[in-house]
Amino acid sequence: MPRYVALLRGVSPSNCKMPQLKECFQAAGFEGVRTLLSSGNVVFTTHESSWEALERQAEQAMLASLGHAFPTIIRPTEYLQDLVASDPFAEFTLPPTAKRVVTFLRRAANPVVELPLERDGARILKLAGTEVFTAYEPSPRGPAFMTLLERTFGKDITTRTLDTVKKCAVA
Repeated sequence: MPRYVALLRGVSPSNCKMPQLKECFQAAGFEGVRTLLSSGNVVFTTHESSWEALERQAEQAMLASLGHAFPTIIRPTEYLQDLVASDPFAEFTLPPTAKRVVTFLRRAANPVVELPLERDGARILKLAGTEVFTAYEPSPRGPAFMTLLERTFGKDITTRTLDTVKKCAVA
């Protein structure tokens, strides 16, 4: 059976306990459920299905168990492994201190935006299918990259550092 990652938007230790989230996914019939880090990454196994159907199933399970649902974007672990192996930031010259970020879109962006875009030290470098690749240097001004991403692609997105994507891919 395929292994998937549910990437939840807006989850933090202060608004959702990982054991409750795990129980929710188990109650939905998913197998081998495991939460990864404390930021809304749930890895599970289930019979192959469309990403959209799994997103709906996960959101319905959270609503039933938690009383609310976090927006959910699903990717197969194999897909994430391929994404990581493609070395998506290799074509860009980035400072060693730059944070490399992958933003997952629920659906492909339309219309296509002209890239790269830059604001306050954050750069949207490229769009590839349903993923956006951004780099930024941490600053006291806060997460300018999120404002740039939401203005460009809307709020039906979720973002992870490349390091977190690597961990999800092999979980």
